[in-house]
Amino acid sequence: MMRKHVLALFAACVAWPGLASAWWNSDWQQRTQVTLNTTQQGVQTTQALSGVVVPVRLHSGNFDFLGAKPDGSDLRVVAADDKTPLKFWVERFDGANELAVIWVQLPSVMPASDQNQVYVYAGNEQAAAEVSSPALFDDQTTAAFMFAENNGPTADVTGQRRSAVAVNREANGMIGAALRLDGQQPVALDMGDQPVAPSTGPYSVAMWIKPATAGTVLRHGPLELALQGAQIVARLGDTTVAGGELPASAWAHVALTLGSGKATLYVNGAKAAEADVADAGQPFAAEVVLGSSYSGLLDQLELASTVRSAEHVRLMHAAQSADAKLVMAVTQTEESAAASSEEPGHFQILIDNLTVDAWVVIVILAVMFVIAAWVMYDKTMLVVRADKDNSRFLEAFRSARDVMTVQAGDVPHAPLARLYAAGLRELQKRDVGQPGAAPLSGASIDAVKAAVDADLIRESHTLNSKIVLLTIAISGGPFLGLLGTVVGVMITFAAIAAAGDVNVNAIAPGIAAALLATVAGLAVAIPALFGYNYLAARIKNISSDMAIFVDEFVTRVAETHGAR
Repeated sequence: MMRKHVLALFAACVAWPGLASAWWNSDWQQRTQVTLNTTQQGVQTTQALSGVVVPVRLHSGNFDFLGAKPDGSDLRVVAADDKTPLKFWVERFDGANELAVIWVQLPSVMPASDQNQVYVYAGNEQAAAEVSSPALFDDQTTAAFMFAENNGPTADVTGQRRSAVAVNREANGMIGAALRLDGQQPVALDMGDQPVAPSTGPYSVAMWIKPATAGTVLRHGPLELALQGAQIVARLGDTTVAGGELPASAWAHVALTLGSGKATLYVNGAKAAEADVADAGQPFAAEVVLGSSYSGLLDQLELASTVRSAEHVRLMHAAQSADAKLVMAVTQTEESAAASSEEPGHFQILIDNLTVDAWVVIVILAVMFVIAAWVMYDKTMLVVRADKDNSRFLEAFRSARDVMTVQAGDVPHAPLARLYAAGLRELQKRDVGQPGAAPLSGASIDAVKAAVDADLIRESHTLNSKIVLLTIAISGGPFLGLLGTVVGVMITFAAIAAAGDVNVNAIAPGIAAALLATVAGLAVAIPALFGYNYLAARIKNISSDMAIFVDEFVTRVAETHGAR
């Protein structure tokens, strides 16, 4: 199947600027490069970040699952030098439904750069499963809950906190699965005996929430994070920090940092509020309580014993939310170590992203186009030859003194010659032109005309045969193309919804490829329309010539051999 998809993912890593020229391992047959833009045109950062962990979303619109092993065990992630393997963890890989989420640890992300790159390799049937672990986060991350387990309890993926608790999950969360809270039964995450951070910090917490009703989202020692109306409110002892408007019925990223006497609240990567905090009053305990009175979804809870910078929070929001500005360019997936390094053309991208249904429609349209082209060629040759031979025959007919002795020569394609032959047969049946033959009566002349008219109708049928195939192409081509486009767009949006990826780089190829079906339909209909109009005009002229000839033939017969 002609499907080679580019990978839209939100990860980048730089060991050295510039593109790698070597192939990491020739046993892997496909490689995809992604560039993360931290300049003003993307998601700008002003300081280098290290140990960043970002999710990579894969789906049928941005990754060729057919080229990878069904369980994803042949996936490898390599740094920009195309030599250094990176740590990664596959949270989800569903080859049947073509959905996956991979977490990648980036050693460094350069600020104000469009050269942050990472390579993802796949396509090695002999590859053994990589020993990977969700413990990818930096040393300052004291706990991280992804709620990715298929069933049973959820646990801290960093491995630093020891206990786990059973939770209710939503299969399609912000990133993979998510925690579902009903507002009645809170979830207590007991992570051990030691506090996460002292009362004055340094401390950071970040999470994604999709609220159904407002209420207290998180309690952790002196901290209470709550949703009041559409606003996030953080309470630290006697200090209240409030700000940021959360969009209704949508995922929002919420983060709070505490350190150096400052509490800073972030909403969707932007600073929403800040306040001075002398002392929170008590340390940040090991237990975290979620959903005391809040109902809705919660995903990707991260706790850290450091003050995350504004750039770090902004990058995490952009990477985890699939911000289209973050990914500057996604280059082609190559098929082998010797594959061309040139980027694919626009039409190649469209063809590579066509879905099965679009291929079916385009193949049908291609067959229709071939048939329409054959009909147009066949009929054009027919009318051209008919016109040429008609002119030769008509000249001979009009120059003959006796209607019974027309000598036109070889005119096999002249409908007028065939009509003349039909009339001549009728006259010969009545011994016209023979010595002693009686003149034709009016009834006999009408009978001859009727016989010639019958042949005229047959000639018209011959001229118009197969023209209906052009009308089918004209009317049916655009509708078939539109059907392919609508189904393709539906499949693209269904894949995007299932994967939770709203990146325009993931949506655009699928939609553009779906529109190719409509283009194919128009490409069939437009030439067929022009050809039909041309042929209809030429056939109409020939039909008129035949009708005129019949009248002229009958008139001359009546004049020469009719009764006086």
